[in-house]
Amino acid sequence: MSQQFHYGSQGNGRSKQQQSNDSDSFMRLSDREIAGCISDIGVPFTPEDLQKPRPPQIQTVFEWFAELLMNATRDTVEPAMRAAADDVCGEHSEIVPPDTRNLMGFYVQLRKLLIECGITDFSFNDLYKPQHDRLVKIFSYIINFVRFRESQTATIDEHFNRAETTKARIETLYLENQDMESRLDEMRRARKTMDQQVKEKTKRNEDLKQRLLELKKGQERVAERLERVRSEKTRLTSALEERTEKCLGIRQESEKLRPYVLQSPAALQASLTELSDVLGRDRSNIDSLEKRTRALQTSADTFSIVSNDVVSCIKVLEEVSNELHKEDEENLKAAKRRDALSERGNNVREVERTEAILQRQLKRWLERTETVRNGSREKAQTAKEKMDELRAVHRRLTDERAEKGREMEKRRVRIEQTEKKMADLKENIEDEIHSAHDQYTKMDSHVKLYMNEIEHLI
Repeated sequence: MSQQFHYGSQGNGRSKQQQSNDSDSFMRLSDREIAGCISDIGVPFTPEDLQKPRPPQIQTVFEWFAELLMNATRDTVEPAMRAAADDVCGEHSEIVPPDTRNLMGFYVQLRKLLIECGITDFSFNDLYKPQHDRLVKIFSYIINFVRFRESQTATIDEHFNRAETTKARIETLYLENQDMESRLDEMRRARKTMDQQVKEKTKRNEDLKQRLLELKKGQERVAERLERVRSEKTRLTSALEERTEKCLGIRQESEKLRPYVLQSPAALQASLTELSDVLGRDRSNIDSLEKRTRALQTSADTFSIVSNDVVSCIKVLEEVSNELHKEDEENLKAAKRRDALSERGNNVREVERTEAILQRQLKRWLERTETVRNGSREKAQTAKEKMDELRAVHRRLTDERAEKGREMEKRRVRIEQTEKKMADLKENIEDEIHSAHDQYTKMDSHVKLYMNEIEHLI
């Protein structure tokens, strides 16, 4: 911003250049000073442009001032005005031209700015039909507002920087808190999943242990039965061998006795009867032995089936052993996971403690922020009160200035009237002097004539 916006020697001599008769003469600036200030913000402007204003140029100047003080232009209000036109007009939003629509939105923002500057009667005609007196008043108020704003720049920047720093710190703490909460929720979900898996593994381990105990009991029963069947097979096999040997012995004896039997029919008949009895007994024994053999064969088949079952049970036991080994590994892994889970639980508690500390810190920061806000409010209230006092002083000075201007105008009118009266008196006196001189000349001529006549008569 140029030195045109600062108070200096030009400001001290400005009151001598003011010739306005209204109550705002104290705030008014000269055309040259206004043109210099407008040129300093980047808009080429001359006193002639102010004396013969053109609406497009004046609108550009207002837009530059609004952008400088409020960051508001026609482009910034264009989205809101377009949305409002769509809501109001619907499909017929093109009824209102975009330039007119944006200018209306910009006029609302500009009116707010000018109300803060002290211009309460700003109208749309000041944009479309600007007048020299109105523009001088409006631009003078805006420039004085900019000067006052620049005089308070340090205080404004200090409070703004404090507020921005506090806001950034609050946002950082909030983001850290959100991150910690997400991590804590993730760890809790992982803990619940691990607990569920541990419960399932423990239940499966108990089921496998119960099944293993049942299989061990079944293996012991099958082993006992196998031993009994093997002992029975051995006993029956020995009995069969004994009977076979007896049968062979009897046949040999019968071969030996056959010659003797042929010698006597009675003896043969007795021997035959005896041999028939022996043969019946042998047949009965053989039948019983065959039955026993079939039973033994059935038992052997049963033993083979049982052996197959035992082999399958052994395989099952091996599989169970493998499962138990895997289960032991799973238990080790579960123990490791349990340790990791306990460590994570410690981490969770640490995170909870950290979260509590951060919550306390956040609470302290919020209290400090609230304290800073209260201080800012108090300072803002104090500044507002000072502003009100300055405005009251400004109004009082303006009123005094206007009153003095009116008194000076009255005095000037009185002086002019007095000067006019003095001029009239001077003219009257000069007329009287001329008339007296004429009369004196006439009297002198008459006296000279009379003297000549008297001299002539003498």
